[in-house]
Amino acid sequence: MNGIDTAETGAAVTVTRSRHALTAAGTAAAVVVLAALLGPLVAPASPTAQVGLPFDVPSAAHPLGTDAVGRDVLSRLLHGGRAVVLLAAGATLLASVVGVTLGVLSGLAGRRPGEFVVRVVDVVAVIPGLLVLLVLAAGFPGSDTAILVGVGLVSLPFSVRVMRSATRQVAVRGFVDAARARGDSRWRIVRHDILPNVTGTMLAEAGIRFSAAVHLTATAGFLGLGAGPPTANWGRMVNENTAGIALTVWPVLAPALLLVTFTVSVNLLADDLAARWADR
Repeated sequence: MNGIDTAETGAAVTVTRSRHALTAAGTAAAVVVLAALLGPLVAPASPTAQVGLPFDVPSAAHPLGTDAVGRDVLSRLLHGGRAVVLLAAGATLLASVVGVTLGVLSGLAGRRPGEFVVRVVDVVAVIPGLLVLLVLAAGFPGSDTAILVGVGLVSLPFSVRVMRSATRQVAVRGFVDAARARGDSRWRIVRHDILPNVTGTMLAEAGIRFSAAVHLTATAGFLGLGAGPPTANWGRMVNENTAGIALTVWPVLAPALLLVTFTVSVNLLADDLAARWADR
């Protein structure tokens, strides 16, 4: 009995810790999103105005100090997240809509049509992601829309493959055969039999892609792609201020911490949401 009680106690502690971790992840993700979306409304200064000497240490007037040209780091931090979060969300939505559509349809199609779709997306997959971003940014200089489309294209092959595999696993089950036997249309089968059973996979996959999209969007900013200076961007802030990291770390550390915290939190939440959907 003691062994059983100990096991139950251990399981309860694990569940409690998991809940605490998810609560912390949800809180962290919400704080970062609010800072990114509402930050420009509460920023204490202009993100482009020089308010002091370059690389000043934190003070009462400037809690995170100043950057390479003397701009307030806190103000640029509050302005720089909106582009990263919105572009990553837009790219994830774009890749999800196209990826789920192509993945489900190719999973239900015959062998040859399905393989044809996979081979087409494989052509996109072999192109390095940064090369896609560089080409689009060169064709549309200063365009954040080009970055959104580029990140979406980079994410698309993975989405199509995952959703096709999940669809094929569901399509061979008995309830799908029964739906076909009673004459249900393909759209009805997709809506009532396929999508409810692949939603968990779709959510987990979207969470992974969103984290990757945040990384790619920040990398694009680091490389100076998209809307150029003096527009604030967390990725660009890291690049702009590395030269003064020996004088003050906050212009580099603050945006980097937000990016890492956000991506880790989103991954944890996406995994939990997918598990809950699977249990349901």
